[in-house]
Amino acid sequence: MGRRREEALPERAAVGQRRLTSITGGRSAAERDGGAVRERAARPSEARADGPDDEGAEREQGRLWHVVLSVAGRVTPLAELRAGLERLAHDHSFFLTARYAADHAEIRYWEEARDLHDAAAIALRLWGEHKASANLPPWEIVGLEVVDRATYHQRVAEGFGDPPPQLGSVQPY
Repeated sequence: MGRRREEALPERAAVGQRRLTSITGGRSAAERDGGAVRERAARPSEARADGPDDEGAEREQGRLWHVVLSVAGRVTPLAELRAGLERLAHDHSFFLTARYAADHAEIRYWEEARDLHDAAAIALRLWGEHKASANLPPWEIVGLEVVDRATYHQRVAEGFGDPPPQLGSVQPY
C-alpha cells in the first residue's frame, strides 16, 4: 500500500495548501501528536458520549468509503490519458480501477475519511491535485458517488455493480 510517488505524498505539499484534518492521515506529525491530545482535552464531555472506546477510535481513525469519480472534457489522445491514469493509480494507494474513453473517464477507489463529507471533499480534490503530477487532462468532474463499505458490499452481493475484475486496472470502455 505504500506505492505513492514522492511528489504525491501529503508531506511534500506546498506551504499554505489546505489539508483536511478530520482523520489522522491529513495532519502533519506535529499536529497529530499534540493536536489530538488538545482536542480530546478540550471536549471532555464528548469523549464518552459517542459510545464504546472502539467506536470512538474508529471515528477518529476514519472509515472506508467507496468512491466513483467521473470526469469529462475535450478529446485527449488515448495513450496519454491511459499513461496519466496509470500514474494516478500508482500515486493513490486505494485505487481500484479506471475506465476511460477519449473524452471521459471513471475512477473507482477506496477513501479513508471520518465521514461522508470528508470523503466527498477529498474525492472532489483528487483530480485537480493530481493533474500536474500524473499529467492528467484539464477535465472537470461531472459525477461523484460516495458510499460506505457496507452499502458497497451489499450492492455487490445483490448483483448491482460487479467487483472489479483486476485491482489497479486501467481499461478502455
